[in-house]
Amino acid sequence: MKEDIFYGKGVAYAKKDYPEIYKALVELNEAVYTGKALDYKTQKLIALGITAAKSDDRAVKKQIESAIKEFNVTKDEIVDVLRVVLLTSGNPPFTKAMKILYEVLEE
Repeated sequence: MKEDIFYGKGVAYAKKDYPEIYKALVELNEAVYTGKALDYKTQKLIALGITAAKSDDRAVKKQIESAIKEFNVTKDEIVDVLRVVLLTSGNPPFTKAMKILYEVLEE
């Protein structure tokens, strides 16, 4: 279910030219997303909230697309996450993420 997806554009270079670094990233990904106490869907929604709070447009889009593809996460579930972003990080990251959500839903 969990995919090895890394959002930084530089990761492709590491994968090609520095496979030991890429391998370490894959292993870290596996160590973080264990599903021990929180299932992977919950962890995915947390990751979405963090990227939205950081106003990382590209990562927000990728997290939304991945959450919908992997877990059929609904618009309402995503908006619940973004409500927390609004409360904790303010209006600008919230409105940017809402815009991205609706763009993804329209694709």
